[in-house]
Amino acid sequence: MTQTPTTSKATASDQSTTGRIQQHRRYLMCRPEYFTVSYEINPWMHKADPTDTSKAVRQWQSLYDTYLELGHEIELIDPIPNLPDMVYTANGGFIIDGTALGVKFSVDERRGEERPFMDRFAELGFEVVEPVAAQEGEGDILLAGDTILAGCGFRSSIESHREISEVFGREVVSLKLIDPRFYHLDTAISVLDPVEGPGGVEKANIAYLEHAFDEPSQRILAERFPDAIRVADEDGAVFGLNSASDGLNVIISPRAHGFEAQLRERGYNPVLVDLSELLLGGGGIKCCTLELRGAR
Repeated sequence: MTQTPTTSKATASDQSTTGRIQQHRRYLMCRPEYFTVSYEINPWMHKADPTDTSKAVRQWQSLYDTYLELGHEIELIDPIPNLPDMVYTANGGFIIDGTALGVKFSVDERRGEERPFMDRFAELGFEVVEPVAAQEGEGDILLAGDTILAGCGFRSSIESHREISEVFGREVVSLKLIDPRFYHLDTAISVLDPVEGPGGVEKANIAYLEHAFDEPSQRILAERFPDAIRVADEDGAVFGLNSASDGLNVIISPRAHGFEAQLRERGYNPVLVDLSELLLGGGGIKCCTLELRGAR
């Protein structure tokens, strides 16, 4: 039996009222059939703590069903025994305009995922680029309008940022993470929707956790995104920013109460999905969601 989201999707009338526009999304997900915490590679993982794989599957299914209810399209990658973190598909790559940049994990425990993800991208019709520098996909690479935000400090190397720019031909803005709890960029920034400028999409609305970044990165974010939602530490600490947005509906943790209120104030529709079991592995909603842009 699946869980029901505690907030329903926004309707067409809601869109006209709020000015927010829902956009179709295509995602890659992986059913957590082998989920467990058998090693420790981030501060959230503790081998001594029991995990419930069946609960993780039920919660994941709730997220999957929510995306379908919202009208989005889901592709799947098969889970593989002894690779319990494959459920966190956002770490599997970064995809724009039909080109998929694979990942090169910085931790040995996840390197077995690299080839299966690249093979799946090829099956789905993407042009696959095998990376040289260490980076962990959409965990540390976020598309914000025409700009790519790239994280470093824990799992992805600063050297990967030049490679990302060369592969995709876009501006890459480097941001350094300094709090080990927020070891990936997608735990500290949520891209909410693009904003149309005179020449097309130029920037995006974002929400972020200011103190997850060093001071130079804080200044960059304040300058580039002056209207951003600045989220409180208590909401960041429950992975509130590890969310997925279609421009109107924002799927977030039900424990991020302050962030939920902030989203409503800005005209977004928060949809609450509990992934508490998967948080034991250091992942949340965005971690389980890799966006597929272009190609068929």
